[in-house]
Amino acid sequence: MKDPLKTGFNDRIAAAAEAKKAMLARMKPKPTVTDPNFVDRATRKALELEAIRAQRAAEKEAAKAEQEAKRQAELEARAAVAETELEAKRRERKERKAAAKEEARLKKELRRAH
Repeated sequence: MKDPLKTGFNDRIAAAAEAKKAMLARMKPKPTVTDPNFVDRATRKALELEAIRAQRAAEKEAAKAEQEAKRQAELEARAAVAETELEAKRRERKERKAAAKEEARLKKELRRAH
């Protein structure tokens, strides 16, 4: 008579061996699949560093340009002040010469009148 539940010694040994094989197969390392777009940590870090350096260089260049613009504006302001002072001196000298000329003309007329 055959055992329908297969509870015989040999059957139990065979089932235990199958279970052991299945457990070992589960523990066996599986072949890895690498991502084609994978970027390793060092490369990613280098890219981030490069981006930060580029940003800082741009900020430094902008600050330098701003400082140059301020310096240029200051030079232009000084030149404008100097030009204004020169114009004021010229105008004053013209007025002084005109006043002296007028005074000389009046003296001449006064002499002619006497």
